[in-house]
Amino acid sequence: MSRKPGEFSFEKALAELEGLVEKMEQGELGLEESLKHLERGIALTRACQKALVEAEQKVQLLTSGRDGPELAPFSADDSED
Repeated sequence: MSRKPGEFSFEKALAELEGLVEKMEQGELGLEESLKHLERGIALTRACQKALVEAEQKVQLLTSGRDGPELAPFSADDSED
């Protein structure tokens, strides 16, 4: 599936967010640059959260068909047997 030039990419947004966090954790940025990074990070976080919610809704729609299986909560404890 091809993407349009301005289309959102979850993976790219997450990588950019990780890069911003690394730069800020180094503690070498000035106040203004830190604020710009924080503002961009918040925007990226919101965009990623929105994409995750939309993906979750799509999965629920796809798996909740009348003939499809019912969803059950995942438990990490159940998979370690």
